Amino acid sequence: MKAAVSWGSLGSLVATAMVVRAAVREVLPPEAHGALRALLARAAVALAQPTDAIVVHEVDANGVPNELYDAAHLYLGARCLASAPALHLHKAHGAPEAVASLPVDHAAGDTFRGVRVRWTSSRSAEAPGGGGGGAAHHYAPFGAPGGGAGWQRRCLRLEFPRRHRDVVRGAYIPHVLAVAAALRLRMRERKLYTNNPMYGGRGGGMDDHQMLWSSHPFAHPSTFDTLAVDPALRDGIRADLLRFVRRREHYARAGRAWKRGYLLHGLPGTGKTSLIAAIANLLEFDIYDLELTAVGSNSDLRRLLASTRPKSLIVVEDIDCSLGLFDRTRTSPPGQDDELDDPGTPRPLLVPPYPPLRRERISLSGVLNFVDGLWSSCVGERLIVFTTNHVDRLDPALLRPGRMDRKIELGYCKGHALRVLARNYLAGDEDREPADDYRCEELIGEAERLLEEVHLTPADVAEVFMGCDGDGAPAALQKLVDDLNSKRIAQNSAVSNDG
Repeated sequence: MKAAVSWGSLGSLVATAMVVRAAVREVLPPEAHGALRALLARAAVALAQPTDAIVVHEVDANGVPNELYDAAHLYLGARCLASAPALHLHKAHGAPEAVASLPVDHAAGDTFRGVRVRWTSSRSAEAPGGGGGGAAHHYAPFGAPGGGAGWQRRCLRLEFPRRHRDVVRGAYIPHVLAVAAALRLRMRERKLYTNNPMYGGRGGGMDDHQMLWSSHPFAHPSTFDTLAVDPALRDGIRADLLRFVRRREHYARAGRAWKRGYLLHGLPGTGKTSLIAAIANLLEFDIYDLELTAVGSNSDLRRLLASTRPKSLIVVEDIDCSLGLFDRTRTSPPGQDDELDDPGTPRPLLVPPYPPLRRERISLSGVLNFVDGLWSSCVGERLIVFTTNHVDRLDPALLRPGRMDRKIELGYCKGHALRVLARNYLAGDEDREPADDYRCEELIGEAERLLEEVHLTPADVAEVFMGCDGDGAPAALQKLVDDLNSKRIAQNSAVSNDG
């Protein structure tokens, strides 16, 4: 019966083709006949090629979202819908831009390694193994919790020539997932996390990340172009970071966790926090600002680390002030034998001999395991950054390579940093005359010479410029030069009095 129907359909098709052929010869000019014949030949070849299909459902039988479905929609919206006659647009709150997706009952084409594929969005209620021509492979089983006979769910159908099955399955699907992951990373709203006080219990219905960390949108404007540091140091840090994020396979081959430790040290106001923000912006990482004094025990510290996510920057600021992690080789705690230190510098908070009741003490061993132990390899790529104003007070075990792979000292403001700060704070003076430019260059040169004698941090210089906002660049630079001259006179006077 099926054969009879097929031959009958073929006869009708041939008769229709003869009628169309005669009509075309009478209507179309002779020069168009060749192009039409070529088009029909290609269509015939395409119809003769068997096709396969992959059906990607939105959720599985238990209602669990299908990652491939979301990735395919994101991929299509970014790569295949530029000329689509219809599309969906969705913008999440706080997202930088709207996201396009393929509407139901619409199709879009794509080409990968010369293979043409076709995506169709629809609602499906067919059983596994069902479907039209060609083999269908379901990446998510049919059904849903409580779904009745009339229940439907969204799906994407990917059709392709059967002879390219290996290319589509082995290369195109991973390509879609990889592109979607990169797009998701670029579009996501980055967060600044801080750890919640540890109470030892578990939150009902909350995972560890929700319970242990609270978040805020991260939108710090600092970049490597605005950092007031030595250009060679700045470029070296940037190259080191970009090299780190590209070397996943190298770390795996070497048998090491994919992480890197930085120690930033220097006086307050030298730019440690700005550098941290610039690193996060360069790598597009989230920041986990870890407050050690809010952590109850070494086990809580391990839980915090295990709950962080890949592509994260874990920061412990003022590590010398957080806990008693001073050098164990010293004969007395810092502060007792440092009488010659600047009395205005903050002292580390010593852990009392009897910790408060019901609170365990975090040990140096716990912090070392946090940085370089087995638990440090529980998530993907990660940077651990410690900051301190007194690197000499830290235990050498914390500073060895593998824990702190790079130690970066940030110092006083010099000529290169001054010029960056002047560009950052004073470049908006659009009404400046050419004579003002010449005067500004003179003043910058004079300030550079004075900064060799008088020590100011970049924060001190920035504060001078902020105080002159609206006065114009020449006035701000003149104010800086006057302040530097006053400090130099006071400095020289103090030296003479001491002599």
